[in-house]
Amino acid sequence: MKKNLHTRSENITRSIGTKIILTIVIMAAALTPQFVNAQVKVVPPDSIQYLGTLYQKIKPKPAYPKVVGYVSFILPLETLTLSTGKFAPNFSSHTSTIGFPIGVNVLYSDKFGFSYELTPTVKASGGSSKMSNLLFDPGTMFRFSHGFTIISRLAFETSGRYGFTPVFNQVYARTKDVNYFVALSLPTRFGDSQAATLGLNLQFGFTFN
Repeated sequence: MKKNLHTRSENITRSIGTKIILTIVIMAAALTPQFVNAQVKVVPPDSIQYLGTLYQKIKPKPAYPKVVGYVSFILPLETLTLSTGKFAPNFSSHTSTIGFPIGVNVLYSDKFGFSYELTPTVKASGGSSKMSNLLFDPGTMFRFSHGFTIISRLAFETSGRYGFTPVFNQVYARTKDVNYFVALSLPTRFGDSQAATLGLNLQFGFTFN
């Protein structure tokens, strides 16, 4: 009788031990993936990992000075004669004018540059057209974030007029090879025995990267 009780006690002990071992194995198997995942560090794309330590990659800065060229076309919309206060449209059923600015921008930093621009102008009137003017308007560039630039240009025209032109330029699309921009300008002109004028121009173009 005692032998049977001893045998039954051993069987119960073995059964409990087996259950404990199985429980430990199951818990270890369940926790192992979490432990492994906890050991795996996700390395950000702008970092590198060396000997278990993350190091931030240094982004190369653009080399300055940088020279970029551009081509565009410009539409003179309105002209205000300052002495009379009268507006004159530059597009009508009889006359239209369009300019083709081409230039080079020398960029000295993310904030500043200098622009050299030549603008031949073609005028169509009375069924004929001709090149009516050539404008040279260099200017300083004040560059801001998000592709916005203010350019203060001087203006010298072969027609005899001169003055200055503030330009408000915005890059609206970027590609690997070119950046597309739109600009509003306010050409202010004097000289050639004419009244002073203030214009409003709309310009579209692209710069080469």
